Amino acid sequence: MIEKKKDIVHLIIGYLGAFLGLYGVVSFNQFVLISLPLWLRMVSMIVIYWLIALVPVIIMIVSKDKLADYWNTDKIGYQILTGVLIGIAMSLVLTLVPHLAGFGAYVDNGKRYIYLWQFVYEFFYCIAAIGFVEELVFRGFVYNRIKKISQNEIAAVIGSSVLFGVFHLFGGNIVQMIMTAFLGAFWCICRLKIKNCSFLSLIIAHGIYDALITVWASVLL
Repeated sequence: MIEKKKDIVHLIIGYLGAFLGLYGVVSFNQFVLISLPLWLRMVSMIVIYWLIALVPVIIMIVSKDKLADYWNTDKIGYQILTGVLIGIAMSLVLTLVPHLAGFGAYVDNGKRYIYLWQFVYEFFYCIAAIGFVEELVFRGFVYNRIKKISQNEIAAVIGSSVLFGVFHLFGGNIVQMIMTAFLGAFWCICRLKIKNCSFLSLIIAHGIYDALITVWASVLL
């Protein structure tokens, strides 16, 4: 019982800490980022995004979480390939098809690029920052804490996905929050049901899916 209460406290503090980190990221991007030179802007976007994971990571270290709960070193090549295939498949179904059907505005992030280096950076940023941080926090820290508290995998899938949707409150409307929650549930199910789909796979899938949103919008519009 004491251990469960501690996990609940850790979950609350970690989630609120992630929200606080997100507020810091949004504030930095709004008030500081534009004033920086391009090279520093590119580096700082990645570094600052890790503020979101700062409190959860501290809790994970203090709690002495096992690395094996998050990282699988078996068949790294298959894990990477699985992540790439999931990310591309998701992008084709959830981004390209809506664009071709005339509903591109509903899956557009507003970014438009014309140079190759911009697209290359977008992939790196989406994987190393967005994908890594959000998967670590939600399919890692939050999922594992809810699973420990409830002793139920389904509860962990639903709980972490709902919290993932709510986390995107700053970035959109209620429809986008619901869609994000469903994406979170899908990634959880992928890890549970698809062979060689690991935490690393989800980082890559998440990053590729997000980056291709910009690619399709820039190419098709």
